[in-house]
Amino acid sequence: MPAVEVSAVDLLRIASFRAAFARRQAERVIEIPGGAAVLNSAYAASHEHNQLVVDGSVAPDALPGLADRTLGHLPHRRISVLDDEFGVLCAPALRAAGYEHETELVMRHSGPAPAPDPAAETVAAEELRSAVLRQTRRWMPKAEEGVVHQLTDRRAARLRGADQVRFLAVRDGQGTVGAWADLYLDPVEGIAQIEEVVTATTHVRRGYADINLATAAHLAAGCPLLFLIADPDDWPRTWYARRGFTPIGRSHVFTRSATGA
Repeated sequence: MPAVEVSAVDLLRIASFRAAFARRQAERVIEIPGGAAVLNSAYAASHEHNQLVVDGSVAPDALPGLADRTLGHLPHRRISVLDDEFGVLCAPALRAAGYEHETELVMRHSGPAPAPDPAAETVAAEELRSAVLRQTRRWMPKAEEGVVHQLTDRRAARLRGADQVRFLAVRDGQGTVGAWADLYLDPVEGIAQIEEVVTATTHVRRGYADINLATAAHLAAGCPLLFLIADPDDWPRTWYARRGFTPIGRSHVFTRSATGA
């Protein structure tokens, strides 16, 4: 695999893209020191759509109070810190305030774009709904039905997140969606993100995720900076690595319940 030069400028561009994506999806944005609270009442159960996004400088010990003031109407608190070094600095204060800490791996694609596969098609969000709803119920069997519906339907908000947003799907022989993926593109800035590469539990081991990932990377070929976010401790990280994605940085996510329990 070709080496990927880790550029501080590229990491800043990725952080800026992610912060803008969160803001553009929001129903309401509250400016805070070092970032913003992004809120969407239609998807109140979605941490993605109701959180603090920190992409600048703020006193770490001020973050718990900022989260309480802006997210106080919600049963959760989520703070995403997009800069690795600053996220490390924030960790002690947030852990002391009862937050759990997870890291995210920023992975950049290198090498030639893979060939697209005609089995992957671009679809509307509504065409994915039944498959995503079924899979969300499998992931969250104890969740209230309203929560499951919110987490399914939030994909519609992502259409506002970037200049171009495409949803990819692979269907089985009966026409049922068996796998899906999101692709967000800013061709002017030359940056793109692949997100939520998912295969339904009922359709694993058929190569569907490979088809969607390769096609998304091909569609993003006009954007020299193509990245995705992975869990550093889960197996997809190595799966992505075998397909040309190399770790170049980290971001940080801090979460807790409203009571800190």
